[in-house]
Amino acid sequence: MNEEELAALYADVAQALGDRLLPNLYASQVLSQRTRRYNLFNTPCLRRPSVRIQHTLLGVELKVGRRRLTCPDVATARYLAVFAQLGVAAVAVPYDISQLPRIADDLETAWQQFLLTVEQRLQPYGGRTRVWVRNRLLDRVRHAIEALGAGAARPSFIQTTRQRPFSGPARQS
Repeated sequence: MNEEELAALYADVAQALGDRLLPNLYASQVLSQRTRRYNLFNTPCLRRPSVRIQHTLLGVELKVGRRRLTCPDVATARYLAVFAQLGVAAVAVPYDISQLPRIADDLETAWQQFLLTVEQRLQPYGGRTRVWVRNRLLDRVRHAIEALGAGAARPSFIQTTRQRPFSGPARQS
């Protein structure tokens, strides 16, 4: 399969999923609000590591390959697991953690729908070709998410205060 066929297949999958494509969800649900940056990997991950959510005595951990990342809750671990499976080095995390469970549900559903749609489109191909094409499509999704960016390390707190003009008695010096 050449690059043109791969691009046509990605466009077909993107059209089938529409707004449910991972980069589209990431842009609309996460980057549209105030976020903070979370680094999953120090360097870009070329191979997709195994990702597991572990419950320990100290809380919830996301195990990515041999690395363990402490997470404040299960929703954050689920959210980060989707991006760790893709190999995204840095990702934006919503500052409002009350929205994380809903966003994590949407991202996990979109991830599964993407994999199922790709497998349906790759039925005519053999085993090795199917794996190669699937990995190239996942690379395209990863590059699209990385192109959108991960935001600033800390969110900006823009506090504008309106001050009324002083209407009391004038000061005399």
